Amino acid sequence: MGTVVEQIGPEFEKAKETVAEETNKLQEALHRMMLAAVGTVGLMQDELEHLVNKAVERGEIAEKEARKTVHDVTEKRKGAEKEVDKRFEDILAKLNIPTKSDIDALNDKIAELAKKVEALNN
Repeated sequence: MGTVVEQIGPEFEKAKETVAEETNKLQEALHRMMLAAVGTVGLMQDELEHLVNKAVERGEIAEKEARKTVHDVTEKRKGAEKEVDKRFEDILAKLNIPTKSDIDALNDKIAELAKKVEALNN
């Protein structure tokens, strides 16, 4: 008849793989959304730099003021990227989606428990 571990092992492995695949799909989708947001901010910064450079060329603003404006926008963009990262982590937590390290830790615990069950069966 086999041990409990031998009986549920294949089903457990299949379920574990399915959960990991679905989690990875959701994480990938959220990651793409985050990259799109960061990319949009980057494009906006590029456009601002272009406009500021044109204004400097036309003599509408001083170069020192232009550099300060671009620097300020760059700092705000960095802050926005950090905020997007934090929100991404918050979304994963709210959706109760485990991280890869969470799944790896659970796999280690399951392997340890399986060994203990096997030892008890012997």
